[in-house]
Formats: sequence, structure tokens, C-alpha cells
Amino acid sequence: MSCQEYWDGVALLWRRRQPQRLWRRHCDAVHEELLRRWLGGRPAGRVLKTDLFDEAFGGGLLAALSRRGGVVVGVDVSPRVVEAARARHRGLEAAVADVRRLPFEDASFDAAVSDSTLDHFDSSADIAAALGELARVLRPGGRLLLTLDNPANPLVWLRNRLPLRWLLRAGLVPYRVGATAGRRRLAALVRGAGLRVAETAAILHCPRVLAVAAARALQRRPREDLARGFLRLEGAFEALGRWPSRYLTGHFVAVAAVKPPAGRSDQT
Repeated sequence: MSCQEYWDGVALLWRRRQPQRLWRRHCDAVHEELLRRWLGGRPAGRVLKTDLFDEAFGGGLLAALSRRGGVVVGVDVSPRVVEAARARHRGLEAAVADVRRLPFEDASFDAAVSDSTLDHFDSSADIAAALGELARVLRPGGRLLLTLDNPANPLVWLRNRLPLRWLLRAGLVPYRVGATAGRRRLAALVRGAGLRVAETAAILHCPRVLAVAAARALQRRPREDLARGFLRLEGAFEALGRWPSRYLTGHFVAVAAVKPPAGRSDQT
């Protein structure tokens, strides 16, 4: 089964069942805060958003990116996901594309946002290929914001060593997970793509298995006051992002990178 066929199948199931809506509201809020911290008030220009799954079946980051002005262009390998994202967000510029082979000219974006996209590939070589493409389409001075599953988190480490079929059958993961990279390895891959690492962080610090189960239970009997309480409680865990142990508790490792001006190779 091809990558496109697989994600088309996942999209069909999610369209019918609509699982994890409340949990994904929390994930969106955490990533939006990361955007605020790392992009701040910079003019948005033209922004590439990889992976439209959240925009198709939840809130996603499109609204947060669009509020900053500029033009947001999304890509996803699944035609079904692109179709669903366009239906939810009228006027969205979106293309069916693999991040490892982007259909855009060199230096055509001012920023790229890739939230937990590259950790669904099979190998580190795939991640490196995707980073090379993201670097290629960024203009000099353009910024990349990237998050991947954090293998230093003990639960992520254990999950990645269990048979995927067990995890899917138990409902511990909703779809296929793949290779990832820890903070140092990811920074090296980003530098290898010709980008300068500006900052790293760890995000999403709540106990994910328990939080997803609680969100699922609340979703069965939807009450907005309970949903808001859940989101406040989960958001409070993000204070752990300031602790020395943040790279053990965070579910995602995050990197902000900048494309150096032409002729420079500053990789610090």
C-alpha cells in the first residue's frame, strides 16, 4: 500500500468517527503558543504548512497562521485530507504533495511550519530528505518551525519499540507512527539541510495516554464547561517546559531554524 493510499484510508475512517476532537484542541493550543513564541509579530509573508490532517478533522494551525497576515499554503500526501481541509477552510491554497518532493520553486516561502509531519516516515533518511526540501523552498532569512515525537520521553521510547499492530489494536495510537529524532540528532539533521538552529524546546508535557483517555470520555458526553476545564488542566502541564527535565516530559521536541543569507554557511 502506498503512503497516499494509507492516509486516504485513515482520512475516510476519521471522517466517519471524528475521534480525539477535544484532545486535538489541546494539541492545537500548545502549537499555537509555540508559534506565538517563535514567530512573534514578524510579518508572515508566504507560509508553507505541511500536513493538513488537523485542519481537515480539527482546528489545526491555519487560523493562527492566517491571523498574522500573508498567505498560507498547505500540502498533504492524501487527496482525501486535502479535500476535507478545503471544505472546512474556504479559499485555502492546498496541494497534494509529499514533503520529500515539494512542487514549489526554490526560495518561494518566508516561513514553513511542520508540526509532527516528518515523524510518520520510515527512516531518518526520509526525515533528512524532507528537511532538505523545506530548506530549499525557504527564502534566505526564512524560518522553519518543526516538531517531532520526542524519543527521550520514556513513553514515546517504549511506544516506538512495541509492535505497531498492538498499539493500534489497543487504541494507544490512532495511525501509523514512524522514525523520529531526539533534540541533538534533529538539530544535526536541520544543520545538515543548510539551516541554522535558532532555538530548541520540548512541548506537550501532560501524561498523553491518560489525557487522551480522559478526553475521549468527555467527548462521549460533550459539555463545554468540562471541556474548558480539561483544556486548562492540560495546559498547566506546559509549565514543565521551563524545567531542566523538559526533554524527558515533553512528547514533542521542537526546533526553530533560519535559512542563512546566500553565501553564508553559519551552522551554529
